[in-house]
Amino acid sequence: MIDWELAISVGTRLAGPGPDISRDEARAVVAELREDAGRSTSLVREYTGLVAAEKTAPLYVVDRPGWIRANTESFDVLLSPMVAKMTEKKGPPTGVSKAVGSRVTGAEVGAVLGFLGGKVLGQFDPFRDPAGRLLLVAPNIVHVERELGANPTDFRLWVCLHEETHRVQFTAVPWMRDHLFGQIERLADQLEPTKLLDDGLRRLVEATRGGPDGQRGSLLDVLGTPEQREIMDHLTGVMSLLEGHADVVMDGVGPSVIPSVAEIRKRFNTRRKGAGPLDRFLRRVLGLDAKMAQYRDGAKFVRGVVDKVGMADFNVVWQDPAHLPSKAEIADPAAWVSRVL
Repeated sequence: MIDWELAISVGTRLAGPGPDISRDEARAVVAELREDAGRSTSLVREYTGLVAAEKTAPLYVVDRPGWIRANTESFDVLLSPMVAKMTEKKGPPTGVSKAVGSRVTGAEVGAVLGFLGGKVLGQFDPFRDPAGRLLLVAPNIVHVERELGANPTDFRLWVCLHEETHRVQFTAVPWMRDHLFGQIERLADQLEPTKLLDDGLRRLVEATRGGPDGQRGSLLDVLGTPEQREIMDHLTGVMSLLEGHADVVMDGVGPSVIPSVAEIRKRFNTRRKGAGPLDRFLRRVLGLDAKMAQYRDGAKFVRGVVDKVGMADFNVVWQDPAHLPSKAEIADPAAWVSRVL
């Protein structure tokens, strides 16, 4: 249903090549990122108390096209339950419908990946068999460190600490991957493709303009039934936990090994708000504003619990899916402590 090669081609063209850098400089950046990622493993373990086997998930230092290709592979896995559901309901596409439809969706996915491909610094992909993979996008890291005027050595280690924390989360907590994929399958079970296609565009236009209540939303806000939104609320709680935990770790470890961490965080938070009007619009429509809220709210939750009970008791959150915080508990750490501890 999606022409993935077209998505890669469109995304690569839109993302652009990245900053000007000599071949020797590029080699040095790649080598430093690999070293920093390896160094981060023990730093994350010591700070969090989570023990993950080393080198279980391979590290790839990639350029923008490499990140885009890797994400088409991940999307293919993540969308497979929904594609299967739509095929079951409507039958497989054939003929002209298949040829044209796959290229349209390929171009749309490529446009999204092209926008993100110039911004993402790193990513842990838990759905890559057998144990996931860690991606660091070298040109974007160089671009942002230059934009912020950050010390390159400090900034690269800071980014690696965040992404290595995600690797530890999924490899030290082996049920997390299956739990998230199970939620995606539940979401697919709730999918009603005819209803989605009939009124999805109308609701999307209303949301991006501002609905009756004046609130603007993202794609996820407007294309979901109440049941889907319930699942999305659960996933929002989980993703807020994962992103907030990684932010707390990178800033908590930082002062001992990254002299300029406080200044990096200050400048980086300003950058996260988006640049011009078009950038802010695309961030809102694609749900990136909600993603930024996950970093902020999740970090407040983690700090709130750790300050109250300590890191060891906080780590109970990783013992069982029932211990994961709800979206409401992310905003109320004391409620999670009361329920779980």
